[in-house]
Amino acid sequence: MRTLSRLVLLSALLSGGAALAGRPVQDFQPPPAMTEEEKQALKEQQLRGNMNAYSKDIQIKETPVPWLAIGLAGLVFLVATPFALRAYRSTTKEIANTNTFGLSGARDADEE
Repeated sequence: MRTLSRLVLLSALLSGGAALAGRPVQDFQPPPAMTEEEKQALKEQQLRGNMNAYSKDIQIKETPVPWLAIGLAGLVFLVATPFALRAYRSTTKEIANTNTFGLSGARDADEE
């Protein structure tokens, strides 16, 4: 079975090569020579960056700055700041009162 698949592959390669060998070879045709004016115009066009006329019609869409969303986020932070400060202060007081390392204010009151 293995030799049969190799034989089929070899015959396909040989028949393809034979088909390509019968085709005539095309002669290379160099591009026509450009005049100095055409060379200069092409050089200027490439330096400008406009490779085709399509780029003149393209309009870049600029998305506007979302001022409403920025203002709403600022308002939310402004309203939430006093509550966050109050929660921070109460949490730091609780942590300071329950400090078990060394002498703290709560332990001094218990010992007296």
